[in-house]
Amino acid sequence: MAEYVMKDLVKKEGLQQQFYISSAGTSREEIGNGVHYGTRRKLKDEGIPVGNHRAVQLQKEDYDAYDYLIGMDEANMRNMERILHGDREHKLYLLLDFTNRPGAIADPWYTGNFDDTFRDVMEGCRGFLEYLKQEGCLK
Repeated sequence: MAEYVMKDLVKKEGLQQQFYISSAGTSREEIGNGVHYGTRRKLKDEGIPVGNHRAVQLQKEDYDAYDYLIGMDEANMRNMERILHGDREHKLYLLLDFTNRPGAIADPWYTGNFDDTFRDVMEGCRGFLEYLKQEGCLK
């Protein structure tokens, strides 16, 4: 969900040339699966296009390939640190760290509540984009 929300926000601001946005899981269980039907439906309801994403797992090499690696909850963060062998350059963040209410985003796969997850993801992505602007990372 966060990948498509962020891509949509960046495109609407005309900044897509300054970003490479992708997503990866921290477990192997969803590898090869497409976007969950509940996520696809919620994004469609919000007018956000969804591509033909297939789940991949985060790899150690991703640490050097990306400037920011963003997790949704503490389990993600622990798994990311394990897979990436730490965070020596301080690239790992929780998405809601970029908001006024840091914390975890509930996984709708477990909760079934795609509305709350969407709200949190949208708030986090907007906060992250604003953070990048304030830090002078965008032209």
